[in-house]
Amino acid sequence: MHIDDRLATVLAVSATGDNQIRVQFRQLVDLLGTMPTTALGAAADPAVDRAMLRLGELSRRIPPAERAAALDRSGVRLRNARLVAELACDHPTVAETAIRMARLSEEQWLDILPTLPPRVRGLLRQRRDLGTAVIQRLDQLGASGPGLPAPPLTETAAAPQSEEPPAVPVTVDDQGGKVLPLRARTEPQSPAPPAAPPAAPLPAPLPAAATLGSAEAETARPTPSEGAARDGIGAIVRRIEAFRRTREATRPAANDAPFLPLVEEGDPARLQAFAFACDSSGRIVWTDASLAGMIVGLLLPLAERSSSQLASAFRRRLPVRATPVELDGPAAIAGPWLLDAAPEFDGEGRCTGYTGKFRRPSPVVAAQPANPEAVRVRQVLHELRTPVNAIQGFAELIHQQLVGPVPHGYRALAAGIAADAAQMLAGFEELERLARLDSGAMAPEPGEADLGGLVEALIAQLAPFTGPRQSGFTLATTPADCRVGLGHADAERLGWRLLATLAGAARPGERLSALLQSRDGTVTLTLGLPEALAALPDPFEGHAPLSGQSLSGGLFGGGFALRLAAAEARSAGGSLTLRDRHVILALPAPRAERLTAPDPLPNPVQGVSGIG
Repeated sequence: MHIDDRLATVLAVSATGDNQIRVQFRQLVDLLGTMPTTALGAAADPAVDRAMLRLGELSRRIPPAERAAALDRSGVRLRNARLVAELACDHPTVAETAIRMARLSEEQWLDILPTLPPRVRGLLRQRRDLGTAVIQRLDQLGASGPGLPAPPLTETAAAPQSEEPPAVPVTVDDQGGKVLPLRARTEPQSPAPPAAPPAAPLPAPLPAAATLGSAEAETARPTPSEGAARDGIGAIVRRIEAFRRTREATRPAANDAPFLPLVEEGDPARLQAFAFACDSSGRIVWTDASLAGMIVGLLLPLAERSSSQLASAFRRRLPVRATPVELDGPAAIAGPWLLDAAPEFDGEGRCTGYTGKFRRPSPVVAAQPANPEAVRVRQVLHELRTPVNAIQGFAELIHQQLVGPVPHGYRALAAGIAADAAQMLAGFEELERLARLDSGAMAPEPGEADLGGLVEALIAQLAPFTGPRQSGFTLATTPADCRVGLGHADAERLGWRLLATLAGAARPGERLSALLQSRDGTVTLTLGLPEALAALPDPFEGHAPLSGQSLSGGLFGGGFALRLAAAEARSAGGSLTLRDRHVILALPAPRAERLTAPDPLPNPVQGVSGIG
């Protein structure tokens, strides 16, 4: 499918009848549930915003039981974190079904956890497929499961069922966390026979569904006291007190609550997103229950200059999308926000307010400052490469007679020009490679290579040049395992650059030693330094190719080739140093899993000593 317009097609239909409303609700759930999601606070898709608003409108016209049944179908796939977060703020029956049917990754659960109501966190805590990070985050938020603490079990005589006192139902205030017993309506009981007073039975524990919409889902199930009362009313009162103490002790300090004693102080967690509803004057009248104390009553900054865009849309009753807003208040909500909201109208067409969501702006990642010298070098190389490419192209046109017959003399000159241009382009490539490696803009290809086999193959490749001159390298016994954590192509390029530079600088009859060692996770190649390079003040300094040298590791001489080889070794986590008339190349052995990048090594060019 090249163009996915299914969501736009569904939104284009105006659902009027009851069946159309229910069908469109299911269609939106199916489409939104399978759409890719982004982190909360990121820029939202306008079509998704319209679909979310339409879903909210349809939800108000469908009973909660039917909405929950629409979600509890075998074909429903809730893989969109934003949709799950929206459904979690719905009716408790819908929220329970949405949390049970959601199939989110660990990162998605962590992203929407701060926006979930407390009762939903308790439901989420009962899932068995959560990751360790999600469980730890739920524990930090105090979500361990719904329900009041269970009464203690004591051995008592069984009493007749007709003598059991009726259980007193309780409710939990979602705003303030107060537990309020309801007045029980009981029929007069017949007095018990005077022969033997029956023991008071234990009260039945309250079902979890009775507290589904309460905020105690955020707290752990506390341990009941040892001295449990034998009468039903006393047991319930003690359970209520135990629940209240546990709730006060485990309340997270995210809503301007004071820190507990002996607990390290820190900044309260900053909210990343929250839903809201405001009246026609811009005063917030509804938000999540856990945030009501901080947010309800705040007035949108319509009079500030920085919110002129919001004020204009508010006056004209237009939707707002990604509008920057500054909120004042507790540290958890203070700071910059992006506002997405749509106006609400009553049956007579009057605007009753706005509903929407605040979200934090995405953090702007500062670009790493580039090395100015490396940037200038790359700019100069770009300016030089363009005319050289043009000259090479025209020379090849003349040499290949693509535009007509050309005398052989001109063809020979054109061939020489094309060859010189190719060498210049190769030199430009080496200069750019060194600049990119020094500035960190280039990294070697990951992989592994057998350095021992590469060295043996390169020495054999140099034999036609070193054999007649009775020079070259004398390689000692190669260890069994000389693998390095570097791609084969990069390792071969580095080895050729180093060996060709040293072999080209060696005098006739000068043999150079070569020793491979593998120890402590590092493979070391030690090569003898030719006398011509050892006589220089610093072999790493740039200098012209030595007189009579027909083999070189680069266009700009041995010094530049050694500097480039050192940069390649550093980028691979190794080093290239000079010590006691020897060149030492050290590369790390491959590891199964490299969790962190290797520490940058010091520049071997600086502070080189011991060269005779």
